[in-house]
Amino acid sequence: MDQSEAPQAGTDAMLRKLHERPQIPLTDWLRTPAHVHYKAFRMADPPTQRPASRLEFQSLLGAFKIPAKTSVLRETFGYGVREADNGDRLIVVWQAHTEYYNYQLWHLPSPGKSEVTFGPLTFPLYHFPATSLGTEVCRLDILLTAEALPSRERMRSLLPGPVLYGSRILDEETSLVTSFTPDEQAWERYWVTVGLSRSNPSHLKDIVDAIVRIETYYHLLLMQKPLFSAAIDQVYKFEQVHLKQREIISGHISHADSQALQRWLNSLTQDLLKTNRIAGKLHFELSASLPYDKIVHATLGSLAEKPLESYRPFSDYVLSGITGVAEGYQQLLKRIETLQGGFEGIISIIRARVDLILEAQNLALLQSVDKTTKSQAILQHTVEGLSVIVIAYYVAGLGGYIFKGLQEMGWLGNANIAAAVFVPIAIGLAFAITTVSKKYLHKKWSGEQPLQEAGKPDQ
Repeated sequence: MDQSEAPQAGTDAMLRKLHERPQIPLTDWLRTPAHVHYKAFRMADPPTQRPASRLEFQSLLGAFKIPAKTSVLRETFGYGVREADNGDRLIVVWQAHTEYYNYQLWHLPSPGKSEVTFGPLTFPLYHFPATSLGTEVCRLDILLTAEALPSRERMRSLLPGPVLYGSRILDEETSLVTSFTPDEQAWERYWVTVGLSRSNPSHLKDIVDAIVRIETYYHLLLMQKPLFSAAIDQVYKFEQVHLKQREIISGHISHADSQALQRWLNSLTQDLLKTNRIAGKLHFELSASLPYDKIVHATLGSLAEKPLESYRPFSDYVLSGITGVAEGYQQLLKRIETLQGGFEGIISIIRARVDLILEAQNLALLQSVDKTTKSQAILQHTVEGLSVIVIAYYVAGLGGYIFKGLQEMGWLGNANIAAAVFVPIAIGLAFAITTVSKKYLHKKWSGEQPLQEAGKPDQ
């Protein structure tokens, strides 16, 4: 194959994957009436649990004895369809998202049956195995019918809870009613009437997808409230501590010694580390709140909701639960960022103060060294002068002995005069000896230094 064709083939494969919609053929299997169970699970470790959920779905296909010819499995999506001997149909849909994965389980009674009820799915020998991957987000029990909406009294008996919510959605014939109150088995119940003219498969799938999307992201938003409440208290305490620290440090930093500055630095660094730990955890948990909030609002808008007589609007409950939640999460994250910036700023000021103290100490040390060097130079000159005098004294003394000896031998007339004349000569000799010795030692020392450096082995 030509090498230039390889990138093009990879691009074509990527484009096909982007435009692929493996769930579309699923709509060919749908009909009314239908009984749908929905479960969503929030993954604690998505990179690990997402592939594990795919394996779980594969085992589920085997447990339900779904044929390979009626199943589809992709990296993050899959479904399987099974027809029972009595004409009932079971559809299992799995989908993995960034933070959670979910199951839609559709039971479609045989065409001869026209009634479905809340509760367990009545597909023959149906049993959904317990799952241990992640935390359960929500579970929904949805009935889809083409019949007219039952009376409010009957709805009251079917749906638990004090308040019923209902709306017309998508068109004039489609209505849904719920109470948002879990039953004894923790299922939230939905009754959806689509009308005879609108019971086409794609319409049914759109309705269920919209309901589960709203419920899932609604619960994902509210699941973080306990963490949010606890973090609010922690951040408040840190803010109070930080304000007190700033007041103390601002009032005493101008005359604080190095020990006080070191103590402040240690305390502030510990507080900054604690704040960073809280910030990291909250960013991981709350950073997706704004997209989730937008998904809920966008999905509600796509339903084109209209009032349903004698029911409170469906959106009232949803919006009352999440209004301000995502904004509150983001405000908390901003407060933490401000707190981090405050800690870092005051730490920088203290470090600058420490640097100034160190520079002052270094300058004083340099001045002391300079004075010491000057003193040593003066002392050295003094010693050199004394050395000349001492050497001259000894040379003159030796010369005096020589002159006396010469006088005794008769070779010299007056030894005292000769000794007096020899004193300046002795001084000159002493000065010459000192100068020559100094130059010799300096030359010898300068010559030994390069030899010692050249003798060192390479590291």
